[in-house]
Amino acid sequence: MTTLLQPSANHDGRQPAAKARLVVIGNGMAGARAVEEILTRNGRELFDITVFGDEPYGNYNRILLSNVLAGADDTDEIYLNPVDWYTDNDIDLRAGVRVVRVDRFARIVQADDGTSMRYDRLIIATGSRSFFPPMDGMWADNTTLTSGVFGFRSLDDCTAMIDYAAGKSKAVVIGGGLLGLEAARGLQNRGLTVDVVHSPPTLMNAQLDDAAGAILRRSVENIGITVHTEKRTTRALSRDGSVCGIAFSDGTEIDCDMLVVSAGIRPNVGLAQRAGLTVERAIVVDDHMRSIDDDDIYVVGECAQHRGQVYGLVAPLWEQAVVLADHLTGTDKRAVYHGSRMATKLKVAGVDVAAMGLKAPEHDDDEFVQFSEPKHGIYKTIVIRDGKLVGATLVGDVRKVAFLMQAFDRGLPLPEERISLMFDIGTPEAAVGAAELADDAQVCNCNGVSKSALVACVVGGEKSVAGVMTATRAGKGCGSCKGLVAQIVEWAAGGVTEEDPSANWYVPGIPYDKPELMRLIRDLGLHSVSSVFAALAPDGREDAHSKMGLASLLQMMWADEYVDERDARFVNDRVHANIQRDGTFSVVPQMKGGVTNSAQLRKIADVADKYAVPMIKLTGGQRIDLLGLRKEDLPAVWADLDMPSGFAYGKSFRTVKTCVGTDFCRFGVGDSTALGIAIEERFQGIAGPGKMKLAVTGCPRNCAEALCKDLGVVAVDGGRWEIYVGGAAGAHVRKGDLLATVASPDEVIALTGRFLQYYRENANWLERTYAWVPRLGIDRIRAVVVDDSDGIAQRLDTEMQRAIDSYRDPWKDGANPVTPGQFRTSLPLTVLPKVPVR
Repeated sequence: MTTLLQPSANHDGRQPAAKARLVVIGNGMAGARAVEEILTRNGRELFDITVFGDEPYGNYNRILLSNVLAGADDTDEIYLNPVDWYTDNDIDLRAGVRVVRVDRFARIVQADDGTSMRYDRLIIATGSRSFFPPMDGMWADNTTLTSGVFGFRSLDDCTAMIDYAAGKSKAVVIGGGLLGLEAARGLQNRGLTVDVVHSPPTLMNAQLDDAAGAILRRSVENIGITVHTEKRTTRALSRDGSVCGIAFSDGTEIDCDMLVVSAGIRPNVGLAQRAGLTVERAIVVDDHMRSIDDDDIYVVGECAQHRGQVYGLVAPLWEQAVVLADHLTGTDKRAVYHGSRMATKLKVAGVDVAAMGLKAPEHDDDEFVQFSEPKHGIYKTIVIRDGKLVGATLVGDVRKVAFLMQAFDRGLPLPEERISLMFDIGTPEAAVGAAELADDAQVCNCNGVSKSALVACVVGGEKSVAGVMTATRAGKGCGSCKGLVAQIVEWAAGGVTEEDPSANWYVPGIPYDKPELMRLIRDLGLHSVSSVFAALAPDGREDAHSKMGLASLLQMMWADEYVDERDARFVNDRVHANIQRDGTFSVVPQMKGGVTNSAQLRKIADVADKYAVPMIKLTGGQRIDLLGLRKEDLPAVWADLDMPSGFAYGKSFRTVKTCVGTDFCRFGVGDSTALGIAIEERFQGIAGPGKMKLAVTGCPRNCAEALCKDLGVVAVDGGRWEIYVGGAAGAHVRKGDLLATVASPDEVIALTGRFLQYYRENANWLERTYAWVPRLGIDRIRAVVVDDSDGIAQRLDTEMQRAIDSYRDPWKDGANPVTPGQFRTSLPLTVLPKVPVR
């Protein structure tokens, strides 16, 4: 008999009905989508929900990892459900905790942190992992890849690739499928020369025929990526413990600085196998998405095998999640999953590709129409059987994809002139085709959004394309469906669409732009995030996506009068340290201007030994990072270090990088070290809409890389200093604009404070200076900050001084936690003793 949790009594003394416990193993796109569907079916009233996820984050869109790698998106932009979403929906999220055993007989899951939890219903959504083909030299040991070798599957993979790629010049990607080509494009955008190695003769051979693959290859090579097909890689070459090339079976080799393996995926089924569930290619399920061995265990996503099929595309996962939720909640016990027809539209290395059904005719009486224009990168085919569309491939020109997908899914009557299926000759034009889509036709494959969902959003009052996309997530994946989304919105709105007013809101949950929001906050005296929501949000509703931005804004506006509410902050800001992939934390003490001494180094060494710090890392900001610390140890670590916080975890002033300047350098013309320390001492820890990294260099040789910082200072002849703003050298690369040339360090410090305050007051949330400076224009910024054209220079100086005066080192408060659980690792709701293996 399963023991149910007993909720507390209602206010009237009645005991509420006990909820069943639902445990979800896997916080990826499939698992989180299943939970979303359950919540829309009264799931909060039916279940106490606990979600275990290997990764220490909320749920994110894996499809957008290629955008992060390419620098088009920041990691913050790809989250589907941030950590606050789980709290808002009463979900117990165990981020960074892996379930290692399922006892089906006792209905208990055991995790790698030693806890056990009972369940009434269990969802397995463990997804898949990168497949690494057998190859000599790929592994440093049984569990660790050789340095410079990467899979491309997770956010951690992506960020590790970005970090490693810095300063590298040549990459090789093994695998010419979708992910491999996207990885190649992303690395190329970061300045690397890239070769793609693919063992079959055709790129994306799972989706494209030989002719289409040849067109795609030509397009990929035209953007500078070298493609090698029909090559079998046998060995990863290394030098000094790091990859330096690969060798082929024919004896040839390619040199490289890093190697990315994107040779397919394998379902994660080890947990299910150990639990005694039937596993073939993946976990075998019935038409209700239940394991065929246990009616209390559901399976969804890439780890599920249904009628012999395992699906790796997103759209089938959404269809599975709907059936699972219908059946699990009792909304529709007759709901069944019959499998999915494989149709997809995506962008590969900048090339539009759509594929559905058959790639080529299979029967003598199949009709086959083909159009090829290799010079322009266009290729189209259609396969028709018994008057129905059973396959289509489009490369380079996908304007007819809406009608073709509808014909493929719904068996629409086809025009007699088959060529009109490829071009606008008799069939509905693209917009008309969009209007004729069936209500349940899936428009956004990445996020599983149907036409009916888009129309319902418009009927509900949202008349802007951007607003509909935000509300439904349509177009927020690869972006290839944005045109079709716009057509459907325009059609549903009767041709009268509106500009999205929220495009100018500072945060999504408060309907005001930044200047008006700041005015209202001042006029109403709103000092806390909760008071802003109560006074200014529609119906007083709190919005998790808005809390961090509001907290930063209020801190900037009110300084020491700001009321800090812990639930308005991300975990990094709540515990003043950076959370890592395994749930531990990173601590970076301040080293002003990158200067330290033997006493500080001894303290750091003693702390590293005392707390068994697994990694000590020198950062790009000339500081020392202690990685792998437990949350509960953080206050003691800070006390033992007895050094100020380096603020390496927040949207704030971070560090000032310096060169040695005139004290030791033969070329120095200005004391960059002293000036850098003075700047860091003055502006340490001030909050902003984005992180702020600075540098001061003692001569135009620019050893401290001042030209690519948010603000950089360069000493030049004659005792003068040049101030540059809006530079970047991370995911985005930009040389800063010259703000001013001044004659003294005091002028540098004054203009630095004034510029940073003007940026703090006028930039959008998460808008770094490299985006803000060109948006406003350096001439406008120079006029305000240097020439005082608006007469606000004195006010900016005063507000900055107010922020400086309110500075408190958060590490000094560690001995007195704000809340009892501030530095405590979360415990499960139900903790049971370990049970013996049956």
